[in-house]
Formats: sequence, C-alpha cells, structure tokens
Amino acid sequence: MIKQHLNGCSGPTLSLARYFTLALILFAPLLHAQPDTRTPPFNGFAHVALRVHDLAASVAFYEKLGFEQAFDLRKDNVPYESFLKVNDTQFIELHAANPTEPDAGFLSLCFEGADLQAINDDYRSHGLTPTPILKTTAGNLRFILGGPLQTSSPQTIEYTQYLAGSLHSEDQGKHLGPDRIGEKLVAVSVPMADPASARDFYINQLNFKPIANDPMSLHMPGESGQELEIIPATTGMHARITLESSNLGKAARHLHKEGIFAVKNGATLTVIDPDGNVLILETR
Repeated sequence: MIKQHLNGCSGPTLSLARYFTLALILFAPLLHAQPDTRTPPFNGFAHVALRVHDLAASVAFYEKLGFEQAFDLRKDNVPYESFLKVNDTQFIELHAANPTEPDAGFLSLCFEGADLQAINDDYRSHGLTPTPILKTTAGNLRFILGGPLQTSSPQTIEYTQYLAGSLHSEDQGKHLGPDRIGEKLVAVSVPMADPASARDFYINQLNFKPIANDPMSLHMPGESGQELEIIPATTGMHARITLESSNLGKAARHLHKEGIFAVKNGATLTVIDPDGNVLILETR
C-alpha cells in the first residue's frame, strides 16, 4: 500500500518528512485502536463507615435526621453494625466500638464498582495487591485494598458490586424516609497522616482526578461527579460527609423540630453527630 502511495506522489523521490507524514496517516487508526488502560469506572460511593461509641444512640441520632435503618448485622442477637439508608445505592454504616477497636471516628470508604472484576484486574496489572473478590455476609461482592497511611495503620478501601438477592438489593425502594435531610452522598473528607502522599496515591495509583483550584479534592473515576477530599489527621479521625439536599429549608425545619442543632453557613447546613463526625448539607 505504501508503495502505491509513493508511486502516486509527484517527482522522482519522496522527502523523509513527507514519508513519515504519510505513514502517520496510514497507521493512525491502529494507534487509536490500542486498548484503553484507564481504571474502569465507579458508580459512586456505596457507603462511608463510621465506628461509634454507642451504636443504639448513634442509630437513634441518624434516624432523627430522617435516615432509616435498612437492616443490621448481629452476633448472638446483639447488633454490631447498622446500615442507615441515604438512597438505594448509598448507606452510612455504623460499627459498634469494642474493646479491641475502641476509637470512634472514620473507619472506611466503599466505592461501588460498575465491574468489580475489571477494577480488581486493573489494580493487579499495575502492581497493587487487592484482596480476592468474595461474597459478603450481606450478599454482595467485595474486595479490599490497603490505602495510604492514616495514623498508625493503612486506610482500608472497600469496593463492592451489588448483587440481586443481597440485603441491599432486597431493600430497593424501602426505608427512604421522606424527611431525610439529604438524598445523595456527594463528597467525603478522610483524615490522612501524610496528605500529600495520600493525594499522590489516589491520583497515580487509583486514577482519581484533581479538581482545579482545590488541590486536595479529587474526582473518582467515572461520571458520578462525586468527590474525595484528603485532610490532615492531626485534628483526629473524624469524617466530614457532604450530602446533597434538595430542600435546605425543609431540612432546617426538620432538624429544628427534632431538636438537632445545625449551623447555617451561607448555602450550607452543618450537623455534628454524637461522635464528632461532621455532616454538611448543600444544594448542588
């Protein structure tokens, strides 16, 4: 094919520059056909997990915010983990503190994968060591990845894929309290021992994208538009959770009715839970 194009060119010879230009035109489609090596997309946050001092008291507090408990997990009929529903795919998980894990605060993040196996394979292909994909007690697929250092131990990053018949899927359309103060989990701020290294890990290892003019806030892979913010762990292990609210006025009236103190700051409302975690409500 190249010989035919050469013969069709004017003049007895073809300059080197013109030869390479022609080659680029001929082989450009093959270059564009190379496989896409970007991390497979996430659907968004599946949950943020918090360890709390008093599980029953924390469940009661979040229920006052309008978030209903979808289900809980128990041992010897004693609850140790509660799933508070934000929407059909997003939850706030509350874990009871215990003698071996007594500290309350941020525990872990979980991302919902559009294709969990593809994400796991992608991570392994560039040297990360995620755990094998297993089925959880709740009936979904999950794997875990060790993240950047938080305080004395690495962050636990969870990934899940909802399956038909799981406790989450069976609760579709249920426990969506009409008075819940937020309808979508849109951003989570996580405390890190070394914020700069954590940012580098999320960008260069997990393919999160930096947000312009906000260097410590990152977009997760995919089109969810949801954000992860990295904050210093020097102020403790409290999480900061941002929820999208369709009606801040209604949320403020509900909080006042329930006797929950909230701070209004411009276009946001801020509530602090019994363990010091911060919930920010905003309209996007």
